[in-house]
Amino acid sequence: MTKLIKRASAEARAFGGKKHEKHDRNDKRSKRERADDDLDDAPRIETPRKPRFAPVTFSEEGGVRFLHFGTEWVQGAMRLKKPNHIELEYAQQMMAWLLFIETPKRIVQLGLGAAALTKFCHKFLKRAKVEAVELNPAVVIAARTMFELPSDDARLIVNEQDAWEFVNDRANHGTIGALQIDVYDATARGPVLDSVSFYRACRACLTQDAGVVTINLFGDHPSFVRNMKRLNEAFDGRVIALPEVHDGNRVAIAFAGPDLDVPYAALEKRAKLVEKELNLPAREWVRALAKSAAEHVSEGTQERFAI
Repeated sequence: MTKLIKRASAEARAFGGKKHEKHDRNDKRSKRERADDDLDDAPRIETPRKPRFAPVTFSEEGGVRFLHFGTEWVQGAMRLKKPNHIELEYAQQMMAWLLFIETPKRIVQLGLGAAALTKFCHKFLKRAKVEAVELNPAVVIAARTMFELPSDDARLIVNEQDAWEFVNDRANHGTIGALQIDVYDATARGPVLDSVSFYRACRACLTQDAGVVTINLFGDHPSFVRNMKRLNEAFDGRVIALPEVHDGNRVAIAFAGPDLDVPYAALEKRAKLVEKELNLPAREWVRALAKSAAEHVSEGTQERFAI
């Protein structure tokens, strides 16, 4: 009768373990002792490694689907009946660069999330090449299967890449008109990239004629002060933060290129056009800019936005 090979011995052979010697038929040891010998050469199962990324999870309420990274913190949202609409107020404010520049040739989003900004730019800003940079491949899959992000095409590219590597790639320097930064992890305690060197690399990516960065910050947290200080250092003080909106989000806007000195009346006119063409609350952005600027200027200088 053919002898059965014990599982432990088979696994040891399969994974390159030591060869087992045949037991002497006169071996008087117990079956348990002989079995222990077999297990000596069995492969050891290592302690599972901590996952590189937090799990990608979802919830739905009131006709809105939300993206989470395994916590209650919202990382993105989509209204099911309006998949190309930007649902969250702070995400709408991330488009405030439209007040200052025409549609650029290249728009880049660092941190894909639920792809609201990437979808919107691709859908409605036809003259731009739209790119997103996302490190977690599961987020990219979620954006395409759960949040209706279309496949890459001639105008849309999703790069599975670290945002740090992207902004430090010299091939990207001087090429981006609008850069939108929303790089948070599951804890949502502040951007995961927030050094002066990171923000300087972001500035280097902007076109020098007129480039704008919008950054999602967490206002009610110590990380806000730290990020504003580092942004001001990287952009030579040309930074302004809009007032806090829902859930503590504050959008900062940083500028490269020539100094800006524009009447608020001109911004209002531009805002009306943005509202008409893109259905975004652009006049609210102008009022928010004026409110933030008023905190830093003296009386009688509030008719113009200068930075």
